[in-house]
Amino acid sequence: MANIKSAEKRIRTTKTKTALNKSRKSEIKTYIKKFDLAIENGNIEEAQELLKIIDKKLKRAAHKNVVHKNAASRKVSSLTKKLNKANEAI
Repeated sequence: MANIKSAEKRIRTTKTKTALNKSRKSEIKTYIKKFDLAIENGNIEEAQELLKIIDKKLKRAAHKNVVHKNAASRKVSSLTKKLNKANEAI
């Protein structure tokens, strides 16, 4: 356990930030699951709307250093490819 006051504060801050980051990541993962389900069911319009939301959330998470910006871009790119492939299949 930390003996220094600033170290104790950093522990509290880290716990708070960790909880926020987990929440943001979980929200993004939930939207991605909904996106995959929409693609699977052939609901392209819903998938397009979800992709916009996912893009916005991932960019915000990257800006706040929750995820790396390249990882966010890579995820959006792969989801866009998946949507385009589903669009061609129809």
